[in-house]
Amino acid sequence: MSRFLSSAYRTLTPYTPGEQPQDKKYIKLNTNESPFPPAPGVIAAVNASEAMDLRLYSDPELKPLKAQLSESFQVDVSDVFIGNGSDECLNYAFMAFGEDGFAFPDITYSFYKVIAQLNQVTTEVKPLRADFKIDLADYLGPETPDGGHAGIGKNIVIPNPNAPTGIPISLDAIAELCEANADHVVMIDEAYVDFADQAISAVPLTKKYKNLLVTQTFSKSRSMAGARVGFAIGDAALIQDMETLRNSNNPYNVNRISMKCAVEALRDTAYFEANCAKIRANRAWTRTELEKLGFHVLDSQTNFLFAESPAISGKELYLRLKDNGVLVRHFDDPKITNFNRISIGSEEEMAQFIETVRDILTF
Repeated sequence: MSRFLSSAYRTLTPYTPGEQPQDKKYIKLNTNESPFPPAPGVIAAVNASEAMDLRLYSDPELKPLKAQLSESFQVDVSDVFIGNGSDECLNYAFMAFGEDGFAFPDITYSFYKVIAQLNQVTTEVKPLRADFKIDLADYLGPETPDGGHAGIGKNIVIPNPNAPTGIPISLDAIAELCEANADHVVMIDEAYVDFADQAISAVPLTKKYKNLLVTQTFSKSRSMAGARVGFAIGDAALIQDMETLRNSNNPYNVNRISMKCAVEALRDTAYFEANCAKIRANRAWTRTELEKLGFHVLDSQTNFLFAESPAISGKELYLRLKDNGVLVRHFDDPKITNFNRISIGSEEEMAQFIETVRDILTF
């Protein structure tokens, strides 16, 4: 670092994205991207006429996309915030609401720690249970005489389903979190919610709980990771707080083409639902095949599996898969170092993955 860097950032540890090696062609199961192309309307939206308008600024109010999100999720336009990926939504939320700090699980999306450090927000890390599930009691606070809970005195952010475990919490649990922590924001990060076997999105609960903020992304289920579009839904007052920060920092945060593509992605519900169904089917097949090979696989409701084998360490399996042209995600955290996170790809990719794992375990 240079001697000019502010002291506030000298100890900042940046987020480490999944590796993107260029040395050869890989089956890429390490960054939870979709194996399918975007919807046909999305591809058509990237056309010459729109490219000609790149000389013009994008709409700072993002009206077409907010209108479509409002229609798709049955919420008011004033309840919608749009970010350059859901990470930007998370960042503005930490900036806006983090005065009392944020609590989140110890095994979760590692970007939370980075955002907190960047914005000088204090954190309280809550351990997962031995079965890798979130312990709801850790986020409720002491019991009150009327049988309720007093809250934990800080904001909460939880991915649902959690990552990298893939395990969800119920809508009843989210409602309980909001009620117990009525004086703080409860943020539910739904990056993977579309892959759950049942509808578990907390968006409908935002109409009841003024302190609930839900974030989603176009990167996974909508096949638009490269477009960088995410959004948050919550009470209009929360959204306005985030808009104040966005307009004070980057009012043209989503480009013209990405916005148009996002609108088209939302409109093609049949394509979206079909792809999510394929991912669920491929996930179920892959889990069964891994369990046949002796793996312990967590009950994921996402587009990835979290698995460990008693026959080989997580690190060794990751390295040997990479040598054989298959990328998965390995974490060095001692609590999960024997696990690997395996993104769900196409049928052909998952079949090749299982064949490669079988060969590794055999020799």
